[in-house]
Amino acid sequence: MGRGLIKREGKKLSLSGLIVRIALVLSVLAAATIGIIVLTTTTANDLMSIDKKELPNIPSNVLPPYSATSFVSADDQTQLSGWFFKTDDPISTIIVVHDTQSNRLPFNVSMVQMIEDFLNMHFNVFLFDLRNSGESSGAICGYGYLEWMDVLGAIKHVKKISVTTDVILYGIGSGCSACLLAMDKLPQSSDTEALEGYSQRIQDLGFDVTYISGIILDSPAKNSDDYIIPFVEKKSKMAFITKYFVPYAIRISAGESGSVNLATEISRLPIPVCIIYGGRDTFVGSDKIGQIVEERKRLNPNTTKSMMISGAGYCEAYMIDQEGYRAELTEFLEQYFK
Repeated sequence: MGRGLIKREGKKLSLSGLIVRIALVLSVLAAATIGIIVLTTTTANDLMSIDKKELPNIPSNVLPPYSATSFVSADDQTQLSGWFFKTDDPISTIIVVHDTQSNRLPFNVSMVQMIEDFLNMHFNVFLFDLRNSGESSGAICGYGYLEWMDVLGAIKHVKKISVTTDVILYGIGSGCSACLLAMDKLPQSSDTEALEGYSQRIQDLGFDVTYISGIILDSPAKNSDDYIIPFVEKKSKMAFITKYFVPYAIRISAGESGSVNLATEISRLPIPVCIIYGGRDTFVGSDKIGQIVEERKRLNPNTTKSMMISGAGYCEAYMIDQEGYRAELTEFLEQYFK
Protein backbone atom coordinates (compact mmCIF):
# COMPACT_ATOMS: atom_id res chain seq x y z
CA MET A 1 0.00 0.00 0.00
CA GLY A 2 2.84 2.37 0.79
CA ARG A 3 4.47 1.77 -2.60
CA GLY A 4 1.10 2.38 -4.41
CA LEU A 5 0.61 5.62 -2.56
CA ILE A 6 4.08 6.78 -3.48
CA LYS A 7 3.45 5.94 -7.15
CA ARG A 8 0.19 7.88 -7.18
CA GLU A 9 1.82 10.82 -5.49
CA GLY A 10 4.71 10.63 -7.98
CA LYS A 11 2.26 10.75 -10.88
CA LYS A 12 0.53 13.74 -9.33
CA LEU A 13 3.84 15.51 -8.97
CA SER A 14 4.81 14.70 -12.57
CA LEU A 15 1.45 15.98 -13.82
CA SER A 16 1.80 19.13 -11.76
CA GLY A 17 5.28 19.71 -13.18
CA LEU A 18 4.01 19.23 -16.72
CA ILE A 19 1.21 21.73 -16.16
CA VAL A 20 3.71 24.24 -14.76
CA ARG A 21 6.01 23.79 -17.76
CA ILE A 22 3.11 24.17 -20.23
CA ALA A 23 1.91 27.28 -18.40
CA LEU A 24 5.44 28.69 -18.58
CA VAL A 25 5.72 28.06 -22.32
CA LEU A 26 2.29 29.62 -22.93
CA SER A 27 3.28 32.64 -20.85
CA VAL A 28 6.45 33.11 -22.90
CA LEU A 29 4.50 32.76 -26.15
CA ALA A 30 1.88 35.22 -24.93
CA ALA A 31 4.58 37.71 -23.93
CA ALA A 32 6.31 37.28 -27.31
CA THR A 33 3.01 37.77 -29.14
CA ILE A 34 2.23 40.92 -27.17
CA GLY A 35 5.74 42.19 -27.86
CA ILE A 36 5.35 41.63 -31.62
CA ILE A 37 1.95 43.34 -31.61
CA VAL A 38 3.32 46.36 -29.74
CA LEU A 39 6.38 46.57 -32.00
CA THR A 40 4.24 46.17 -35.13
CA THR A 41 1.79 48.86 -34.03
CA THR A 42 4.56 51.26 -33.04
CA THR A 43 6.45 50.77 -36.31
CA ALA A 44 3.28 51.15 -38.40
CA ASN A 45 2.37 54.34 -36.53
CA ASP A 46 5.88 55.76 -37.03
CA LEU A 47 5.85 54.97 -40.74
CA MET A 48 2.44 56.54 -41.26
CA SER A 49 3.27 59.64 -39.21
CA ILE A 50 6.30 60.84 -41.17
CA ASP A 51 6.98 64.56 -41.52
CA LYS A 52 5.69 66.08 -44.75
CA LYS A 53 8.23 67.19 -47.32
CA GLU A 54 7.83 70.89 -48.01
CA LEU A 55 7.90 72.34 -51.51
CA PRO A 56 11.30 73.54 -52.76
CA ASN A 57 11.76 77.29 -53.02
CA ILE A 58 11.46 77.78 -56.79
CA PRO A 59 10.98 81.31 -58.18
CA SER A 60 7.61 81.61 -59.93
CA ASN A 61 9.27 82.89 -63.13
CA VAL A 62 11.15 79.60 -63.49
CA LEU A 63 7.94 77.59 -63.87
CA PRO A 64 5.65 77.83 -66.90
CA PRO A 65 2.44 79.81 -66.18
CA TYR A 66 0.09 77.90 -63.90
CA SER A 67 -3.01 78.25 -61.76
CA ALA A 68 -2.76 77.42 -58.08
CA THR A 69 -5.76 75.37 -57.05
CA SER A 70 -7.15 73.34 -54.17
CA PHE A 71 -9.64 70.50 -53.97
CA VAL A 72 -10.87 67.75 -51.68
CA SER A 73 -9.76 64.11 -51.75
CA ALA A 74 -12.39 61.49 -52.52
CA ASP A 75 -12.63 60.86 -48.78
CA ASP A 76 -14.41 64.26 -48.60
CA GLN A 77 -12.18 65.25 -45.69
CA THR A 78 -8.61 65.90 -46.83
CA GLN A 79 -7.83 69.26 -48.45
CA LEU A 80 -5.24 68.98 -51.24
CA SER A 81 -3.25 71.62 -53.14
CA GLY A 82 -1.87 71.66 -56.66
CA TRP A 83 -0.84 73.51 -59.80
CA PHE A 84 -2.62 73.34 -63.13
CA PHE A 85 -0.56 74.01 -66.26
CA LYS A 86 -2.71 74.71 -69.30
CA THR A 87 -1.75 74.46 -72.97
CA ASP A 88 -3.52 75.36 -76.21
CA ASP A 89 -5.75 72.72 -77.82
CA PRO A 90 -4.90 70.07 -75.19
CA ILE A 91 -5.01 66.40 -76.15
CA SER A 92 -5.30 65.17 -72.57
CA THR A 93 -4.23 66.09 -69.04
CA ILE A 94 -1.29 64.36 -67.35
CA ILE A 95 -1.74 63.97 -63.59
CA VAL A 96 1.53 63.40 -61.73
CA VAL A 97 1.27 61.31 -58.54
CA HIS A 98 4.44 61.48 -56.45
CA ASP A 99 6.16 58.99 -54.15
CA THR A 100 5.93 58.82 -50.35
CA GLN A 101 8.15 61.44 -48.66
CA SER A 102 7.98 63.63 -51.75
CA ASN A 103 5.69 66.36 -53.09
CA ARG A 104 4.22 67.77 -56.32
CA LEU A 105 7.76 68.42 -57.63
CA PRO A 106 9.27 64.93 -57.26
CA PHE A 107 12.33 65.91 -59.30
CA ASN A 108 12.60 69.43 -57.85
CA VAL A 109 13.52 72.20 -60.30
CA SER A 110 14.53 69.60 -62.92
CA MET A 111 10.80 68.90 -63.27
CA VAL A 112 10.42 72.17 -65.22
CA GLN A 113 11.85 70.76 -68.44
CA MET A 114 9.49 67.79 -68.30
CA ILE A 115 6.49 70.05 -67.75
CA GLU A 116 7.53 72.17 -70.74
CA ASP A 117 7.86 69.01 -72.87
CA PHE A 118 4.30 67.99 -71.99
CA LEU A 119 2.91 71.46 -72.68
CA ASN A 120 4.74 71.72 -76.01
CA MET A 121 3.15 68.41 -77.04
CA HIS A 122 -0.25 69.86 -76.10
CA PHE A 123 -0.85 68.01 -72.87
CA ASN A 124 -2.13 69.85 -69.83
CA VAL A 125 -0.23 69.03 -66.62
CA PHE A 126 -1.63 68.73 -63.12
CA LEU A 127 0.80 68.54 -60.20
CA PHE A 128 -0.53 68.14 -56.69
CA ASP A 129 0.57 67.21 -53.19
CA LEU A 130 -0.80 63.98 -51.79
CA ARG A 131 -2.01 64.02 -48.19
CA ASN A 132 0.64 64.81 -45.58
CA SER A 133 2.97 66.32 -48.18
CA GLY A 134 3.77 69.75 -49.56
CA GLU A 135 0.91 72.17 -48.91
CA SER A 136 -1.82 69.55 -48.57
CA SER A 137 -3.47 68.67 -45.26
CA GLY A 138 -3.48 65.30 -43.52
CA ALA A 139 -1.28 64.03 -40.70
CA ILE A 140 -0.59 60.51 -41.95
CA CYS A 141 0.36 58.72 -45.17
CA GLY A 142 -0.63 55.26 -46.34
CA TYR A 143 1.95 54.32 -49.00
CA GLY A 144 -0.85 54.19 -51.59
CA TYR A 145 -3.52 52.65 -49.32
CA LEU A 146 -4.93 56.10 -48.50
CA GLU A 147 -3.57 58.07 -51.43
CA TRP A 148 -5.77 56.34 -54.02
CA MET A 149 -8.56 58.56 -52.70
CA ASP A 150 -6.39 61.61 -53.42
CA VAL A 151 -5.87 60.39 -56.98
CA LEU A 152 -9.62 60.06 -57.52
CA GLY A 153 -10.11 63.53 -56.04
CA ALA A 154 -7.47 64.90 -58.43
CA ILE A 155 -9.15 63.28 -61.45
CA LYS A 156 -12.52 64.68 -60.41
CA HIS A 157 -11.00 68.16 -60.02
CA VAL A 158 -9.21 68.00 -63.36
CA LYS A 159 -12.45 66.92 -65.02
CA LYS A 160 -14.00 70.10 -63.65
CA ILE A 161 -11.26 72.60 -64.58
CA SER A 162 -9.93 71.09 -67.83
CA VAL A 163 -11.54 70.83 -71.26
CA THR A 164 -9.91 67.47 -71.96
CA THR A 165 -12.10 64.38 -72.15
CA ASP A 166 -9.68 62.03 -70.39
CA VAL A 167 -6.53 61.93 -68.26
CA ILE A 168 -3.18 60.14 -68.26
CA LEU A 169 -1.88 59.07 -64.85
CA TYR A 170 1.84 59.31 -64.11
CA GLY A 171 2.80 57.47 -60.93
CA ILE A 172 6.23 57.66 -59.32
CA GLY A 173 7.25 55.14 -56.64
CA SER A 174 4.34 54.45 -54.30
CA GLY A 175 2.41 56.86 -56.53
CA CYS A 176 2.20 53.89 -58.92
CA SER A 177 0.35 51.96 -56.23
CA ALA A 178 -1.98 54.91 -55.56
CA CYS A 179 -2.80 55.16 -59.28
CA LEU A 180 -3.44 51.45 -59.75
CA LEU A 181 -5.50 51.17 -56.57
CA ALA A 182 -7.58 54.16 -57.72
CA MET A 183 -8.23 52.46 -61.06
CA ASP A 184 -9.14 49.24 -59.29
CA LYS A 185 -11.77 51.11 -57.24
CA LEU A 186 -13.52 52.58 -60.29
CA PRO A 187 -16.42 50.92 -62.13
CA GLN A 188 -15.81 49.65 -65.66
CA SER A 189 -18.54 51.93 -67.04
CA SER A 190 -21.07 54.50 -65.88
CA ASP A 191 -24.06 52.35 -66.77
CA THR A 192 -26.57 51.93 -63.96
CA GLU A 193 -25.98 48.18 -63.80
CA ALA A 194 -22.20 48.61 -63.73
CA LEU A 195 -22.49 51.02 -60.77
CA GLU A 196 -24.39 48.55 -58.63
CA GLY A 197 -22.33 47.43 -55.67
CA TYR A 198 -20.18 50.59 -55.61
CA SER A 199 -20.43 53.08 -52.77
CA GLN A 200 -22.37 56.28 -53.32
CA ARG A 201 -19.12 58.20 -53.03
CA ILE A 202 -17.64 56.33 -56.02
CA GLN A 203 -20.87 56.67 -58.00
CA ASP A 204 -20.90 60.44 -57.39
CA LEU A 205 -17.42 60.93 -58.89
CA GLY A 206 -18.96 61.31 -62.33
CA PHE A 207 -16.48 59.14 -64.24
CA ASP A 208 -15.44 55.52 -64.62
CA VAL A 209 -12.15 53.76 -65.36
CA THR A 210 -12.42 54.53 -69.10
CA TYR A 211 -11.74 58.20 -68.27
CA ILE A 212 -8.10 57.14 -67.76
CA SER A 213 -6.61 56.73 -71.24
CA GLY A 214 -3.01 55.83 -70.35
CA ILE A 215 -0.56 55.39 -67.50
CA ILE A 216 3.14 56.07 -66.92
CA LEU A 217 4.82 54.12 -64.12
CA ASP A 218 8.22 55.01 -62.66
CA SER A 219 9.50 52.22 -60.38
CA PRO A 220 6.35 50.08 -60.06
CA ALA A 221 6.36 47.29 -57.46
CA LYS A 222 4.98 43.77 -57.85
CA ASN A 223 2.79 44.08 -54.75
CA SER A 224 1.30 47.08 -52.98
CA ASP A 225 3.02 46.04 -49.71
CA ASP A 226 6.42 46.25 -51.38
CA TYR A 227 6.56 50.02 -50.85
CA ILE A 228 6.29 49.51 -47.08
CA ILE A 229 8.56 46.53 -46.39
CA PRO A 230 11.88 48.32 -47.20
CA PHE A 231 11.02 51.06 -44.70
CA VAL A 232 10.28 48.43 -42.05
CA GLU A 233 13.65 46.78 -42.73
CA LYS A 234 15.41 50.11 -42.15
CA LYS A 235 13.44 51.11 -39.06
CA SER A 236 12.88 47.92 -37.06
CA LYS A 237 15.56 45.69 -35.51
CA MET A 238 13.01 42.88 -35.60
CA ALA A 239 12.24 43.49 -39.27
CA PHE A 240 12.69 39.81 -40.14
CA ILE A 241 9.42 39.30 -38.25
CA THR A 242 7.60 42.66 -38.32
CA LYS A 243 7.95 43.22 -42.07
CA TYR A 244 5.20 40.66 -42.53
CA PHE A 245 2.87 42.37 -40.05
CA VAL A 246 3.46 46.12 -40.42
CA PRO A 247 2.00 46.33 -43.96
CA TYR A 248 -1.10 44.56 -42.64
CA ALA A 249 -1.39 47.07 -39.78
CA ILE A 250 -1.10 49.98 -42.21
CA ARG A 251 -3.73 48.44 -44.49
CA ILE A 252 -6.12 47.99 -41.57
CA SER A 253 -5.53 51.60 -40.48
CA ALA A 254 -6.35 52.72 -44.02
CA GLY A 255 -9.48 50.56 -44.14
CA GLU A 256 -8.10 48.18 -46.75
CA SER A 257 -8.55 44.45 -46.25
CA GLY A 258 -5.76 43.08 -48.40
CA SER A 259 -2.73 43.85 -50.53
CA VAL A 260 -2.97 44.12 -54.32
CA ASN A 261 -0.94 42.24 -56.89
CA LEU A 262 0.15 45.29 -58.88
CA ALA A 263 2.03 43.19 -61.43
CA THR A 264 -1.20 41.44 -62.40
CA GLU A 265 -3.07 44.74 -62.58
CA ILE A 266 -0.41 46.25 -64.84
CA SER A 267 -0.28 43.26 -67.15
CA ARG A 268 -4.03 43.38 -67.76
CA LEU A 269 -4.54 47.11 -68.31
CA PRO A 270 -6.28 47.67 -71.68
CA ILE A 271 -4.66 51.12 -72.09
CA PRO A 272 -1.15 52.16 -73.19
CA VAL A 273 1.43 51.70 -70.44
CA CYS A 274 4.95 53.12 -70.14
CA ILE A 275 7.28 51.68 -67.50
CA ILE A 276 10.58 53.34 -66.56
CA TYR A 277 12.90 52.11 -63.83
CA GLY A 278 16.48 52.00 -62.61
CA GLY A 279 18.75 49.06 -63.25
CA ARG A 280 20.16 49.26 -59.72
CA ASP A 281 16.88 49.55 -57.84
CA THR A 282 17.28 47.56 -54.62
CA PHE A 283 14.21 49.11 -52.98
CA VAL A 284 11.44 47.34 -54.87
CA GLY A 285 13.92 45.39 -57.02
CA SER A 286 14.91 46.03 -60.62
CA ASP A 287 14.67 42.30 -61.35
CA LYS A 288 11.05 42.27 -60.18
CA ILE A 289 10.22 45.29 -62.31
CA GLY A 290 11.86 43.54 -65.24
CA GLN A 291 9.46 40.63 -64.72
CA ILE A 292 6.51 43.05 -64.74
CA VAL A 293 7.74 44.48 -68.04
CA GLU A 294 8.18 41.04 -69.60
CA GLU A 295 4.68 39.91 -68.59
CA ARG A 296 3.12 43.16 -69.77
CA LYS A 297 4.84 42.88 -73.16
CA ARG A 298 3.84 39.26 -73.48
CA LEU A 299 0.16 40.08 -72.99
CA ASN A 300 0.03 43.57 -74.53
CA PRO A 301 3.02 44.02 -76.85
CA ASN A 302 1.36 46.74 -78.94
CA THR A 303 0.48 49.05 -76.07
CA THR A 304 3.61 48.80 -73.94
CA LYS A 305 6.79 50.86 -73.78
CA SER A 306 9.57 50.44 -71.25
CA MET A 307 12.98 51.81 -70.41
CA MET A 308 15.57 50.60 -67.92
CA ILE A 309 18.20 53.18 -67.03
CA SER A 310 21.36 51.44 -65.85
CA GLY A 311 23.07 52.91 -62.82
CA ALA A 312 19.85 54.35 -61.43
CA GLY A 313 18.31 53.25 -58.13
CA TYR A 314 14.76 53.57 -56.89
CA CYS A 315 13.04 56.61 -58.49
CA GLU A 316 16.44 57.88 -59.66
CA ALA A 317 16.05 57.22 -63.39
CA TYR A 318 15.11 60.80 -64.29
CA MET A 319 17.99 62.36 -62.35
CA ILE A 320 20.51 59.92 -63.84
CA ASP A 321 19.44 60.30 -67.47
CA GLN A 322 17.08 63.23 -67.94
CA GLU A 323 17.51 63.34 -71.69
CA GLY A 324 16.78 59.64 -72.21
CA TYR A 325 13.89 59.71 -69.75
CA ARG A 326 12.23 62.69 -71.44
CA ALA A 327 12.77 61.18 -74.88
CA GLU A 328 11.03 57.98 -73.77
CA LEU A 329 8.03 59.90 -72.44
CA THR A 330 7.85 61.97 -75.64
CA GLU A 331 7.92 58.86 -77.81
CA PHE A 332 5.24 57.19 -75.66
CA LEU A 333 2.89 60.17 -75.83
CA GLU A 334 3.40 60.76 -79.55
CA GLN A 335 2.93 57.08 -80.40
CA TYR A 336 -0.31 56.50 -78.52
CA PHE A 337 -2.02 59.86 -78.08
CA LYS A 338 -1.27 62.09 -81.07
